[in-house]
This record gives sequence, C-alpha cells and structure tokens, in this order.
Amino acid sequence: MEKYDVIVVGAGISGLLSALALSKHGNRVLVLEKNRFVGGNCNSYMVDGFQVDTGAHAITHLEVGPLRRLMDNYFDYVPIFEDYGNYYVRTEDSFVKVPSNVKEFVTFDILPKKDRIVVTQAITKALTLCTFGIDLSKQSVYDSMPGNLSRDTYDFMDAISYFLSGKDMKQTSAQRILAGSSFVRDSVPQEQMESIMKNNEKPQTEPALKSVLPTNLHTSLQARMDRVSRPVSSLGRLATNRVSYSQGYPRKGLKALLNALLFSLPRSVEIKTECEVSRILTADGKAVGVEADDTYYADTVIHTGFVTDLPKMTESLPASYMDELKGVVHTKSLTTWLGLDTVMDEFSYMGSEIWFKDNPYWAMPISNYDASLAPKGRQLIGFSFIINDGKSEASEIKKAYETIYRAIPAVEEHVEMKHEQITVPEKAAVTIDGYFADIRTPVKNLYVAGTDTDRRSMGITRASYSVIELLKKLNEDGNLHR
Repeated sequence: MEKYDVIVVGAGISGLLSALALSKHGNRVLVLEKNRFVGGNCNSYMVDGFQVDTGAHAITHLEVGPLRRLMDNYFDYVPIFEDYGNYYVRTEDSFVKVPSNVKEFVTFDILPKKDRIVVTQAITKALTLCTFGIDLSKQSVYDSMPGNLSRDTYDFMDAISYFLSGKDMKQTSAQRILAGSSFVRDSVPQEQMESIMKNNEKPQTEPALKSVLPTNLHTSLQARMDRVSRPVSSLGRLATNRVSYSQGYPRKGLKALLNALLFSLPRSVEIKTECEVSRILTADGKAVGVEADDTYYADTVIHTGFVTDLPKMTESLPASYMDELKGVVHTKSLTTWLGLDTVMDEFSYMGSEIWFKDNPYWAMPISNYDASLAPKGRQLIGFSFIINDGKSEASEIKKAYETIYRAIPAVEEHVEMKHEQITVPEKAAVTIDGYFADIRTPVKNLYVAGTDTDRRSMGITRASYSVIELLKKLNEDGNLHR
C-alpha cells in the first residue's frame, strides 16, 4: 500500500499553491484533479490564434499581499508582472477614469453633482468608522448611501458591487467596497511567513525568505510601488488613494503564472489528472485517504474544490456543519472574448473599463500588455458579466453581445473571433450573509482551502490568502513540517 504525507483534492490555483508549499516543507504530496487540465481559473489557452485567459483577471496586492509572499518564499521562478494601469468608466458619450479618492469623485461628472457630494460624505463617514474599528461587514452599500439618488448613481454603485462581490449593493457590504477600492488594505507581513516556516529545522524552500520588496515586477510597476511603500493612514487615503494600487498583469498571460508555479514544483509532488475523488476516507474521526481511480492513503487530506461538495464525499461530517455549508453563496459569470482584426482606438488604454448601465460589464484589452497574446496587428479584449441563474445561458450570451455592441458600436465590424466562457469565478460570493468555511473541518486532519474559505480580496489573491491561512493552521496542528 502506497502512502503519501498529504493528498490535495483539486489542482486549481489553491490546490497547486498548497502542494508547492507543503512539498517544500518536506512533504510527499499527491494532487488529484478531475479535469484534464490543471490550473482551474488560473489558465490560458489558444482560440483561433488568440491566447485567452479563463476569465479576465487583475492580480491585486502585489506589493505586500499573499501571492507575493508565496512567490517570494516558495517559487523557484517568478513571472514578470506589467503595471496594471487604470480603471475607466465607459458611457454612450464619454470615457473617464474611475475615481480613486474623494477629490476625484467630486469631479466625476458621469454622476450628478448632488449625488457626488452626498456619496462623498458617505464614503468619508464609512472610512472614518472603519478606521476606528467599527465593523461594516454587515452593513450593505445600499444602506450606507443617502436616499433619493439618481438612477445612474444606483446603477454605478450596483455595477461596482457586482464586480467586487458577485451581488448587487443590497447584498454587498460597505466594508467590501472600501477594501475593493483600496481605501482599506490588507497585507501579509513577511514575519508571518517566517513564523510559519521557523519550525522547519531543514528548510527546503529555494529561494526562501527573500526580501520584503518585490523583485520581479516590470520596472514601471516597481518604481510606482517604491513611491507608495511608505505607510499611509486609512483616512489619509481619502486624498491620495488609487484603485489600481499594487496591481499587475502577468506578461504572457495567466499561463505564465501557472507555468511558474508548475516549474517550481519539486519531484515530491505527483499530479494525476482526469482522476475524480469520489470519497474521502476516515477512521476514528480522522481523514486517512481518498477513493478515486484507486484508493490512496495519507496522513493529511486537503480539499480545494467547492467546500459545498464535502457532504457527498465524506460520511463523517456533523449535521450542523453541513447546514452551515448551505449558506455558501455562488455566482456565475460569463466572459466573452473578442478577437479583433485591428487595434482599435477605443481600446488604446492599459487597465480595464466598466460599463454600468442595464447590463454591467468589466472589460480588459489584455493584448495591450503583451502583443503576443493576439496575432500580429490584432487585438484581444475580454468582457466579463455576472449572469442571472434564472435565465438560459444562450439568452445571457445574446444579451452580452448586444450590450457590447451598444457600448462600442464600432467594434462589431472588426470581430474575427468570438469565444464564451461560463464559470463560477470564485467558490463563494462575498455577500453580507454569505458563509465562508473554516480551514479546519470537523474531521481531524481534513482541511479545506480556496476562495470559499477566505473573504479577503478576490480571485487568485483570495486563493493565496486561503493558502497562507492553511499553512498557518497546519503549522499549529503539527502537520506542516517533515
């Protein structure tokens, strides 16, 4: 009988990051993935000569956030990140930068002047309360706003809420907006990583415990970070904040980040694809292995798929825990990729844009970061929508194209490639009442990790937060180091 130190269920970004870190603490790791490809939503593939990502992505908190710490301490190779750029709002007759601070919001003439003044007051009040320790995670954006705002203002706040939480402003917390707008910033101190790693008498991380400062950033992004690296109070950010603070996009696309991770995996990690786990095995209240195409045994099992799948995979979960998991909220998204036969002036910017009326989208011209993502002289743009579960996918796709062609009429005649992706971008939406699972499960030595175990940030960054919390809990339980 072959036995591993750790079995990781799922080879998405959370599973692969977990496997990498655990292996470099001396563990022999088996990763089991039900799909043919690894990476999950952190991947890229070719469509008619265009390299599309699995959803449009901005990588956040690149200066002192969780992905930075994992890369510095566990990756053997780190990809180059390009300066993300700015966020913009597109309307029928204008294209303007999204305001990052109070001064910019006051002059944001997309919205009525009266609304801008009262919303600015609401933002200032919310940030002041947050700075003094008041928890705003249960106060909705809608309840935080003054009454009698214009339809455009409500639509704008709804659009921002959708792309930060997956739900409208009545289900999105004021805390989420402050964090998503960079007024409130989380970080992972290097000291936290050192405390996780210090019990390893024979460190195997290479390179390990690097400098706090990022080293593999594009020059312009590094210079920008150097200028903002000094501490700034939350209230001070009312005047100095930038939404795109410490954000980037990996040169060569998301595939570059995935490849850097895979390149860093040591031989002590084994990955099996097209190998679906049907059951997590337990004995005396403890996880001992899994059943898939064969039976595999391990001292520790880490589940990085949907935590809501756990009840059908193990019989050892208490009813109270399974009831809690029913509170996890899922949201589906649609990303439509357009390959254009020319580089259009309408997409000449670096960053992303928001269309907030009727059917809001978030769009990125990713070939502007790296021209090799599209054939020579072409351009690649991804448009992401939150879609309605009650509607058919075909109708949502049709509505998406109608919205794009309404927002940018000139684009339709230049489309030479169309490609749609429908995904669950994160395993749990950050709503006011949505549930997030604890890293530890009621079954001993069975842990969970992923975007349904941590509500900070979003996407790859949120997955990285969860992996660092996993390492912390494994270390506390004596299950990290070998």
